[in-house]
Amino acid sequence: MSVNKRISLLFLCGAGLLSQGYSPVLQAEAEQSVPYYEQNLALLKDNEGVRPAAIPVHPVTAAYNREAIIPPMCYTRTEGQYNPCYVCHQNPQPGRENTLGDGALQVAYSFSDLGLTNHWKNLFEDRSERVAKISDAEITDWINQDNYSELAPRLREAEFKGWIPDLENLAGAAAAFDNQGFARDGSDWIAFNYKPFPSTFWPTNGSTDDVMIRLAPEYRSDSDGKPSRDIYLANLAVTEANLKELDAITTFPVDEARVGKDLDGDGKLGVIERITVLDGYLGKASNYFLQRGTYPQGTEFLHTVRYVGVDAQGDIGPSRRMKEVRYLKKQVSYPLVALREYYREEGYSKDAGYLPGYARLGDFGLDNGMGWSVSGFIEDRHGRLRAYTFEENLSCMGCHNSIGSTIDKTFAFPRKPDGAAGYGYIDLKSLQDVPNRGETEGEYLTYLSRVGGGGEFRSNPEMQAKWFDKDGGLKRSELEAVASIYDIITPSLARALELNKAYRVIVEDQDYIYGKDATVVPPHNVYDLVDNETSPTLPFDKFHDWDIRLDWRSALPGQNIAQGH
Repeated sequence: MSVNKRISLLFLCGAGLLSQGYSPVLQAEAEQSVPYYEQNLALLKDNEGVRPAAIPVHPVTAAYNREAIIPPMCYTRTEGQYNPCYVCHQNPQPGRENTLGDGALQVAYSFSDLGLTNHWKNLFEDRSERVAKISDAEITDWINQDNYSELAPRLREAEFKGWIPDLENLAGAAAAFDNQGFARDGSDWIAFNYKPFPSTFWPTNGSTDDVMIRLAPEYRSDSDGKPSRDIYLANLAVTEANLKELDAITTFPVDEARVGKDLDGDGKLGVIERITVLDGYLGKASNYFLQRGTYPQGTEFLHTVRYVGVDAQGDIGPSRRMKEVRYLKKQVSYPLVALREYYREEGYSKDAGYLPGYARLGDFGLDNGMGWSVSGFIEDRHGRLRAYTFEENLSCMGCHNSIGSTIDKTFAFPRKPDGAAGYGYIDLKSLQDVPNRGETEGEYLTYLSRVGGGGEFRSNPEMQAKWFDKDGGLKRSELEAVASIYDIITPSLARALELNKAYRVIVEDQDYIYGKDATVVPPHNVYDLVDNETSPTLPFDKFHDWDIRLDWRSALPGQNIAQGH
């Protein structure tokens, strides 16, 4: 699709759907003395519908923070020596789809004038008293409730036009999937294991999560259009190998006769578990173009963000209750030459000081400008899931559009163990702290040493006490001796309960536009205002090249991690 056609399409989608989401729900004349965003927050506290209530003005006009794509962690104090920024901001790597090149953000706070102020004011709220009023029994009962299963019926009743959750029993976490990761309900969603990104989804910092992938129907069907698990497995392997630049990859057993191709190059058609012929898709999609470093068109991701659950044995894991249900779909597959131009335009816009803007797609969320639609659902005041507001959705774009480390705008799939070993519901106890590609020490060990703290805010006292000595030195030997990453990034029961209570307070307030981080007291290493002249920046010797992908070949002997090479 040409750039002009793309712009026309986005304009038509944005303009044509403006009338669909924000119906008048206030009195005829809104009080001009109260900011629009505060009027919207007041409405959300009383909202009962699956669509969020909003005043009848354009959502950009009502936005509190037009720079919501700058996430809270970007305001962390680096103090001239600590670098939590490198895992997001990277210069282009040869052969990669992502050519944004924002590595300079590791060493400088290059914000717009508006972005110099930290708008995530929930970070600076002391919730101690409110958290103390929530009992352990109350919060445990809260997180063990299923608020997912009723979402789809409510959406259908509301004649919701966007994606409606279609994976049954997802509140049951691992119980919803078989041992190959396939959803038991036949929806073709597939769960995969992966190493949580530092440190956003470390349970010790407030949330657990899981991610599922589904390829478009053509990639799950044989040449006659009939569903085929062999074809699906083979196309998943081709997709993963393409993203990770692998020349071979393991798979669950695939019958080459059913696929109609010799995938291991041995000159025979048999049942194989390793694929070396990775030059194209199979089945109904056999004539579709395989583009380097990108997902095929129609690829979907389902991501649930949950409270920090605790089971009967005291183990940390996903709760039944969901904080958010997030959905991405690759609606358009742009050629690499077009994507390079879009990245260049992104850079020009930032240099010119333009504030970010994205086309609204009504119930389908926002268009990230790179082919993906981004949407989701979040808890209302009563804990029932509702669709994002415009501004809540806008905050997703900071990670799924405008940072240099992602692969085709995604995080989790490139971080799964290679091949067959990576499929199945997320299991932190099965994963070791393997290094990133190009590095030799464990990723989390390396991250903690560069950040000087237990997370992106450098303000996790439990992690500080566990992995740093009294002088701030990293306890390397203890980190190197852990059995799995579970032992590194999960909190104590007391901290898990405290973090869950803190988030419960934010749910009651419905002020997600001020931040969703489950903090009880304000983190002390975060700026409320950045001064480009006086705020310490990092010297260039603290800059780090980094690959989001992991070197699973370095797993210790005996661990069930396929090398895939």
